[in-house]
Amino acid sequence: MNFHSIMFTIAAAATLAMPVSAQEESLPPLVDGIAPKNYDELWAGYDPRKEPLDVEVLHEWEKDGVVMRVVRFRVGIFKGKKAMFAGIYGFPKDAKNLPSLVQIHGGGQSASENAVFTNAKRGYATLSLAWAGRIAAGPYSVNHDGVKLFHEGKTGNPNYRVTTDWGAIDAYHNPCRNKETKFASTKPTPWSLDAVDSPRNSPWFFWALGARRALTFLEQQPEVDPARLGVYGHSMGGQQTVALAGTDSRVKAAVPSCGGISYWFIDSAVNQASVSDAANLSHITCPVLFLMPSNDFNGRIEDLSPAIDLVKNPAWRIASAPHHNHQDSPEFEVATQLFFDEHLKGSFKIPATPAMAVQWKTSDGIPIATARPDPAREPLRVDFYYTQQAIPQSDLRSKSLPRPAHFWRHAAAKKSGQVWVAKLPLADADRPVWAFVNVTYPLEAPVSGAGYYYGDYTADRFTISSRLIALESEELKAAGVKPSFPPTTLIESFKGELNSDWFTYKPNHWGRSTHRIHEPQWRAPAGAKLGLEVLAADPLNLEISLGDHTAAKAIPAGADWQEVVFAPAHFKNKRGEALADFTAAQILTIGESLGKLSPSAPKFRNLRWIVP
Repeated sequence: MNFHSIMFTIAAAATLAMPVSAQEESLPPLVDGIAPKNYDELWAGYDPRKEPLDVEVLHEWEKDGVVMRVVRFRVGIFKGKKAMFAGIYGFPKDAKNLPSLVQIHGGGQSASENAVFTNAKRGYATLSLAWAGRIAAGPYSVNHDGVKLFHEGKTGNPNYRVTTDWGAIDAYHNPCRNKETKFASTKPTPWSLDAVDSPRNSPWFFWALGARRALTFLEQQPEVDPARLGVYGHSMGGQQTVALAGTDSRVKAAVPSCGGISYWFIDSAVNQASVSDAANLSHITCPVLFLMPSNDFNGRIEDLSPAIDLVKNPAWRIASAPHHNHQDSPEFEVATQLFFDEHLKGSFKIPATPAMAVQWKTSDGIPIATARPDPAREPLRVDFYYTQQAIPQSDLRSKSLPRPAHFWRHAAAKKSGQVWVAKLPLADADRPVWAFVNVTYPLEAPVSGAGYYYGDYTADRFTISSRLIALESEELKAAGVKPSFPPTTLIESFKGELNSDWFTYKPNHWGRSTHRIHEPQWRAPAGAKLGLEVLAADPLNLEISLGDHTAAKAIPAGADWQEVVFAPAHFKNKRGEALADFTAAQILTIGESLGKLSPSAPKFRNLRWIVP
């Protein structure tokens, strides 16, 4: 352990020796038992720099020129007990004046060594927070079971590790210290702060408070430039990213992915005004990049424009991958690194948000879309995506409304003067439509990083998206839009290049998915079977999935096409339950069993419904 780490540990030990009763509570008691009514009252008077950090270095090592530490620091004193936040901190060795990032994991994730390491290789110091107690660091890891060991104080177990300790409150998530803990609840419990219904009982509040203390930790590190701090996070970490950017002006750039825009529905008006996404968004003054895939369940694309309207800084951008749900591909994930390079380093310039317009009323009844990318940068391609599985405006705030797996049609644009143009034929005028455009640009040199789930990626391009354009069915009818897609039993011919109605999270593998079967044009007729013709140069264990139901078929190698036919009963979920029919299927995936990848990609043709 080096001198810097020893001093950290000595300071921590001195503070830990102080009786907790002699240390002041971090939050004042309620006056007359009245809880905060709004955002300003919730955060009034709180100073994230006031208390000592009591930093502990739990483990330190070096990795390829990067100094790595598992650390803990004080969040605060609540109900007489100290709360300590664990995380992984790292930076390039001997570097100074570094831009720095807070990285916040999602609900099922951990603090990540790889996120810290890959950022350090790009010249950033990073603190990856373990707000749920889980730590993914090779020499010092704490998994789900390890958090339970820590909760139970089983210090004699060889897997025991010190990690995040919320003290008298319970702000964990899976596993919580108390089984009855609900992470979105503001109701009083023995392990909450206030004895009345209060936003100060919400773990969302304590996570944001802890993240503000993380900024204090970073700005006190000798290798960090305190004027260049950013934050990013995925899923629940995206929501916390929005909360931190809204509550603390020290954040100079923020990138939430798959969260932070849709947490509108809270059980009271007070909580909506204090801890909701909307309350936090309305206080953001720094630049924000929203990574929101078009089919994400947690950061829903229909909430993106209202969220943007709340942000006080016009320097926002969007990267929205079509078809994806809570996952992404490198050309979208890399926008995080590029955005921080612009706003914390000044070494990159993100193109302007593409301006998009749609002419709905045309002579042939087929709408025409136009896009105007940033004129200072020539794009590789421009692609329009649009869906008629849109939600009517009147239903957008319905709590119980099911969120469909939207099928997004693709229209490749062609350049015409200074704009890019494409036709958007629709299936009917009886459903509303949403549309957006993606503009993809080349990178001068490849950029590498750690993605949403910390896997390594390298991108040679990046994509910037427009805002969503929406039109109601009544307006489509008034514009005279004509139906263009009658029903068909042919789902895919596989002639030519597979178009962008199909997608994958593994671009190096031939497997693909589509939401086509969720659209009336390709929806399964009653009593149908699913047919496919396969040509395999090597033995293939073919799998076709419909949502969480899968059917498999061993395909021998050969020079002849082989027909495969599946009935609904062939598709079973993990519990062994079979499909009754195909009519409710929303997503179809063609692939092969994990661990049994064939050396060469098979060929397919005539994916279709076979009707008796």
